[in-house]
Amino acid sequence: MIQIPHRKSQVRRSFRLLYVLPVFSAGFSLSASFAYAQTTGGADTTAAVHHVKKKATRARNASTAKASSAHQTAATSAGQSKQVATSKSAVRVSNAKTLDQATVAGSTEAVTVTGSFLKQARQFSANPVQTITAKEIQQTGVTNVGDFLQRMPSVGSGGTGNADTNGGAGMSCTDIRNLGGNRVLVLVDGKRVTQSSTGVGQCVDMNSIPVMAISSIEILKDGGSELYGADAVSGVINIKMKHDVNTGGVTMRGSLTQYGDNRQFMASAYKGWNFDHNRGNVTIFGQFSHQDGVKQWNRKWARNPQVSNTSSGSQSYGSVISTSGTFFNDAGSPVFNGNSAGGLTPYSSSSRYNYAQDQSLLNELDNSSLMGDAHYDFNKHFTLYSNVMYSHKTSSTTMAPMPATGSNPPSTLPSSIIIPSNYPGNTSGEELQMYRRMDEFGKRKADTSVDALTAMVGAKGDIIAGWKYDASFTYGSTMGTMTTSGVGNYAKLLQVWGLSPATPGDSGSSLVYNPNACAGAAGCSFSSALGPLSQEATAYANYKEHDHYHYQLRDTNVRIHNDNVVKMPYAHGGSLGIALGMEHRSEQLSYTPDPLIQQGGTLSNTMAATGGGFNASEAYLEGNLTLLHNAMFAKNLSIDGQGRYSGYNTFGNTYNWKVGINWAPTRDIAFRGTLGTSFRQPNVFELYGGQYMSYNGANDPCDSSQITTYGALQPTVMANCMKHGINPKNFTEAGAGQVATLMGGNTKLQPEVGRTYTFGATMTPRWVPGLMTSVSFWHYRVSNMITSLPTQYILDSCYTGTGTSNCAAINRLSNGQINSVSAYNINGGAMTTSGIDWDLTYRIRLTWEDSLIISNNFQKLVSYKQQLVPGGPKYDYKGTITYQAGGTSNPTVRDYASFTWRHNDFSVTYMLQYMSGMHWNDGSNRIYKSQGYGRVKTPNMVLQDLTFNYNYKKWAFQFEVQNLANKQPPFLVNSSDNSNDSTYGGYYAGRTFLLQAGTTF
Repeated sequence: MIQIPHRKSQVRRSFRLLYVLPVFSAGFSLSASFAYAQTTGGADTTAAVHHVKKKATRARNASTAKASSAHQTAATSAGQSKQVATSKSAVRVSNAKTLDQATVAGSTEAVTVTGSFLKQARQFSANPVQTITAKEIQQTGVTNVGDFLQRMPSVGSGGTGNADTNGGAGMSCTDIRNLGGNRVLVLVDGKRVTQSSTGVGQCVDMNSIPVMAISSIEILKDGGSELYGADAVSGVINIKMKHDVNTGGVTMRGSLTQYGDNRQFMASAYKGWNFDHNRGNVTIFGQFSHQDGVKQWNRKWARNPQVSNTSSGSQSYGSVISTSGTFFNDAGSPVFNGNSAGGLTPYSSSSRYNYAQDQSLLNELDNSSLMGDAHYDFNKHFTLYSNVMYSHKTSSTTMAPMPATGSNPPSTLPSSIIIPSNYPGNTSGEELQMYRRMDEFGKRKADTSVDALTAMVGAKGDIIAGWKYDASFTYGSTMGTMTTSGVGNYAKLLQVWGLSPATPGDSGSSLVYNPNACAGAAGCSFSSALGPLSQEATAYANYKEHDHYHYQLRDTNVRIHNDNVVKMPYAHGGSLGIALGMEHRSEQLSYTPDPLIQQGGTLSNTMAATGGGFNASEAYLEGNLTLLHNAMFAKNLSIDGQGRYSGYNTFGNTYNWKVGINWAPTRDIAFRGTLGTSFRQPNVFELYGGQYMSYNGANDPCDSSQITTYGALQPTVMANCMKHGINPKNFTEAGAGQVATLMGGNTKLQPEVGRTYTFGATMTPRWVPGLMTSVSFWHYRVSNMITSLPTQYILDSCYTGTGTSNCAAINRLSNGQINSVSAYNINGGAMTTSGIDWDLTYRIRLTWEDSLIISNNFQKLVSYKQQLVPGGPKYDYKGTITYQAGGTSNPTVRDYASFTWRHNDFSVTYMLQYMSGMHWNDGSNRIYKSQGYGRVKTPNMVLQDLTFNYNYKKWAFQFEVQNLANKQPPFLVNSSDNSNDSTYGGYYAGRTFLLQAGTTF
């Protein structure tokens, strides 16, 4: 940057400092006060955000300023509002300019792209990076980043989405290549941000980022540990926010499904100010969004959840645990139901409980976001900048009333509810095990409230001879409170039922009838276990849990770089660029469940407290050498090397590296390749997470329906069940497709290590103006994976005899029902996956007033194999979907395409998502009809959207129909909602109509 000439009226630098300090202090104090007062506002608008152009005296040179302006304009929002031209020629010039600016992504302008700290032309970068503009995001009508990213073929199903209503805590966590949400690094403007928690895991919550304040998103579809540190195993998602804004705008948006539900509303606003002759800028974005959610009962395809999948006989629906109580005999078969008179009636399958009437299909969400951004240029050597992001999010979801089945470890209360033979109303003459859904407590309602703050302050500028520096400090804090009603107090419930442990303090104790159990307990009133609870008993035994967590991040980053350290001393030689820096990061997290939850004193899942953290000191180095430039058969030939040395207080030291090469024989085509290593240390939950109970999707092999699905292994399973005293011919599992599984952290875990390589080509042919296309092959291998064994895998390997050591992890009650399965975190085997990406953008100028833009992102999965245990068999997951609740998917082909026709200020965009059909697996193996299964595949799926945009003066209008054909999600027997929310969540709402209007000022 050329230094500004001194003016006679120029104030002294000391006075400039006094001038700018109040601005920064006011900005921080206002942001903080707004944040913790939970003040709501709006964010950006789809109308144009005009970035400030520096005056000629502030620009590096005129051509650079024009290129920068073009690049910023290309990243403006989809509904960009332009001044209406006063003549057709003016309109034509405007349209031509827009088309030219839109091709900037394929130009040779030097920019800093995710995956490198050095400037280089996008076309000549060795890293496979996908760039998504604000226009592409906003034309979809989404209100959060996670829902948009789910459209991208490279984004997998291993994260958490807004359709995850059981344990998702209203969070949106993304995933790349189906390697898991804990193996992708999410950055905002190249820096780490605070994370949120579900209680058993942590991630950057995409719901907390104001979507209207986003300028662009860059996805590095390659490992990035060598440059960005741990977590960047599968790649990096870098969300670039809008800065340096000197205008204002407001946008309002509303949507509604054709069923009249899932009403959504969003209001956003922004305003930016320049000051001190454009040396400084302050910009504020605000956004509020609301989503009503969808109840499962309101969608026919989800109204009757199927829990069995046999090829013969009738299927089972809902849960065997009824509101009147289901009573099992010693053989594990249901024999009675309770009745309103406090007695027993013969068991009827019609008493099965349809939990779809209570459950949410989509979460109810409210999110208020506020972002403040400021900078001040003292001179070319010192620019002070800061950014503060705050969000207050609440989510709500409902589930079926809590079942009473007994206690969970570490509780000392009875692990099963055995009704004594002398209990009033028990006319069977024998002890009965009771499973009862506590309808009197009401449906469970889980509410989550999260406050997330990320504050960053830094300085950057020139040093000398082309060297520049950038130093910053980031502080992040997330505090969350989660409440769940209707979980019940188990000890008090036993009191009102008149049941007492025969041996207090022993979880294996039987129960005895005690008519004086309520004696001396205020509010306690006897009520029969065989009939409905009285109002007094309900009030006494009900309970509402309260959980809390706090996450903190501190990140100090100092970097210096020079894009042109030295020029090669030969003809057509390029330059050497170097970037190096240091980073010190610490993360701490504490999760404190309700004290009664920790004790195992409720009917809900038990969970122990979590607390811990780590710190890392790291140094990194990058070098980019352009060997040839503008030479014959070498428009560009460059090599890139990156390395990072990391020291952890938990695991010691590690070093990771990456090398890359780019060769462009002409300006029309460039070939590239990378090879590198990756590293991920266990996060706080994986290391220090307290033991908790999770009801994982799985089926008991000894169940009379499940045993018919083992084919040739059925005799072996039958024999092993009989050894455990279970006769599968008349045994019915009580879990209805879910098995209680004990999970938790492991302080003995070791880090994951991986290796990734990619190669591909990018074409921007001059003879086809506006066309840019690229193809890439990618391959990942991650060893020593931090994971927990699937519950179904543990059960199957035990009873089929393929892994008898896993039998020790299975705990059964005296009547054969599974009490729990242990599946704590371990270092498992290796995972390998590879595939092909093909991206295309084609901008065609049809006339001076008409243009057509075609965009396509395609992924072909070549392989996906995983060892669950070191040295174990490799399971092939390519083209499969885990059909049970919480399962992930690996479709062979995914594609996202959009077609936009623009005529002056009017445009129409058609968007299409394609996903190939998949074969079902049970978490380890594919299932087949020959094994006795009924359904084993899902079909190819297509999701379509249609958007209309119109700009009038400073106004921008948008109308959209999402899920144009009202396509329903495909059927899966997941024992929850008859589909798979992590894969097909975009279909759940059904056809949706959206209307939006925005203006600038």
